[in-house]
Amino acid sequence: MINAAIYVRVSTADQSVESQLRDLREFCANKGLKDVPEYCDAGISGKIDSRPAWNQCWDAIQKGKHNMLIVHALDRIGRSLPHLVGIFEYLRAHNVSLVSYRENIDLSSSTGKMLAGIFALMAEYERNIISERTRAGLRAARANGKQLGRPCREFDRVKARKLLEAGCSIRETARAVGGINVSSMHKYRKRLEKDGLPPCVKKGSQNGNAKAANSGHL
Repeated sequence: MINAAIYVRVSTADQSVESQLRDLREFCANKGLKDVPEYCDAGISGKIDSRPAWNQCWDAIQKGKHNMLIVHALDRIGRSLPHLVGIFEYLRAHNVSLVSYRENIDLSSSTGKMLAGIFALMAEYERNIISERTRAGLRAARANGKQLGRPCREFDRVKARKLLEAGCSIRETARAVGGINVSSMHKYRKRLEKDGLPPCVKKGSQNGNAKAANSGHL
């Protein structure tokens, strides 16, 4: 039994979903589909992640209430090609057919499955292009001497070094200089050790060594 759903969307408030609904209602009537629920997003951009009617429609599909999704065009549902391919893959994996009126595509057909495969290849190609451009941009930034990632927090390094040399713990030093957390102060301590600062010794270990020395075991 076919439990179809209609989804329509227009991007601006001065547009109407009625023309899309009219075409899709006629399509359903010709297919003998009756009482098909309609999910309508009016004045909602396709680039927006959360679309009220689409969220309701997708939730119903995930709960198994619909096994056919009818749209006026594929760009009504997908924010991007990778997003659209993700929808294809989910629907196909859960035996939900997708029908696009304008493109005259039924993804449950052999032709539709072939198109879904082509779309998947195009989406992968697009992801690879974006990834390569990102890596190229990072390489160029490094070559130009730009600092990448989160900037280092500023703190009084002279004061921090004096406190650490005096035997203060990493936590105490971080609290005293302010503007830096314990993890960052630990990294700073490690860099100082490379410059000749003695390794940090826990107070408990120092006390234990002192007691041992006093008792003649060292």
